[in-house]
Amino acid sequence: MKRPVAPPPLEELLEQHKQRLPEVLRLGGQPTVDGHYIHWDKLRRKIPRPADLSAGEWWTGIRLARFTQSRSLPLRGTGGRPFLYMLPDRVHEALHRIDRGASGRIGVTEAVTNPATRDRFIVNSLIREAITSSQLEGATTTRAAAAKMIRAGRRPRNRSERMILNNYRAMREVREMKDRPLTAEAVLALHRAVTDGTLDDPAAAGRLQLPAEDRVEVWDADGQVLHRPPPAEQLPERLRAMVEFANAEDGAQTTQDDRFLHPVIRAIMLHFWLAYDHPFADGNGRTARALFYWAMLRRGYWMFEFLSISRFLKAAPVQYAQAFLHAETDGSDATYFIVHQVDIILRALDALDRYLQLKAAQAARIDHLLRERTDLNHRQLALLAHAVRHPDWEYTTRSHMTSHAVVYATARADLFRLAELSLLDRQKRGRKLNVFQAPPDLEARIRRLRSAH
Repeated sequence: MKRPVAPPPLEELLEQHKQRLPEVLRLGGQPTVDGHYIHWDKLRRKIPRPADLSAGEWWTGIRLARFTQSRSLPLRGTGGRPFLYMLPDRVHEALHRIDRGASGRIGVTEAVTNPATRDRFIVNSLIREAITSSQLEGATTTRAAAAKMIRAGRRPRNRSERMILNNYRAMREVREMKDRPLTAEAVLALHRAVTDGTLDDPAAAGRLQLPAEDRVEVWDADGQVLHRPPPAEQLPERLRAMVEFANAEDGAQTTQDDRFLHPVIRAIMLHFWLAYDHPFADGNGRTARALFYWAMLRRGYWMFEFLSISRFLKAAPVQYAQAFLHAETDGSDATYFIVHQVDIILRALDALDRYLQLKAAQAARIDHLLRERTDLNHRQLALLAHAVRHPDWEYTTRSHMTSHAVVYATARADLFRLAELSLLDRQKRGRKLNVFQAPPDLEARIRRLRSAH
């Protein structure tokens, strides 16, 4: 991926096109093109253009329209210039949908509001986010293998598995942090959690880079530098400013001009800020995404306990990187990253809707088959719904404990009862470990059990 061509400075454009400025503003003075917030690198090649406008004139009108609607942020670029942002119509619409969909929507499935099943869905979402966030930064373990490792409580066998387990533990910590203000120490502790046992220099975990160290830079596959973060000497003060920004109340002292900043925009910019400063030797992306989750949960967007944004970032990593680069190369305009992230959030919300509907249908199917079995609880029904879709899957007391957030005795009793009913096959591994396997003919066994009852 190449670094995008930066546009000419606005001052230079205004001087160059001042004679035709009224015509430029009349024909091209809108911040978006067909609803899209596009960068100069794309617009300079875009055809057709508005009548009688060169690419430079068109960009002048667009950039001026953006500038007049922009607000400044406390985050400053490496040159000292503050980052700006504006809210195009598509972002306003997205924020409305996010407010409705992630902070307590009417009609949300009972699975995430019922305390009996909520913990299972939270564990599943934490596992999904831990895996895909780590895969974004190089972890190569498959999703199935990583999920089995976490559920079984198995020790990681390699660096990739360690990254994923670390991220899972860090995301659990984020849930615990949501009721507390952010501190610099908490950011360092979060980084330590995501990088424990994975760095070449173990002492770098939970520590800002030092002035004496080679500063981490972001490179492309061809060796071109894509991003040079601020000098290490500035990192302590920049971290202090980021924490202050993260903790500010939404209605006061939130931006450079003290105007209201939407909490979703604050969370997105917290993600951007940590990633831009790149203060750590490694693990910056995972830490940045964890801070985003903290900010969303902190502001009451409780549905984010069930969302995985990294799944969609992983599906299109080039667009994720471009959102950073477009912001950095176009006069410190963070709108590019904001537009990208609200789109990702909406996709994650839509996927969650589909996932919950699927789970509700599966639960109803199993419930129908076992309608008269009043001796089976919701955890056992959920396991059977999973087992029907995963023949030969293995379950242990520890994996059942993790999946449902219950104690050992409860998990053991659940599994042994299913084995007694011949709905799971119990095997011994070693002297102590009981492994329960989903039989290939599970659905037929359920039907026979129903008929015999």
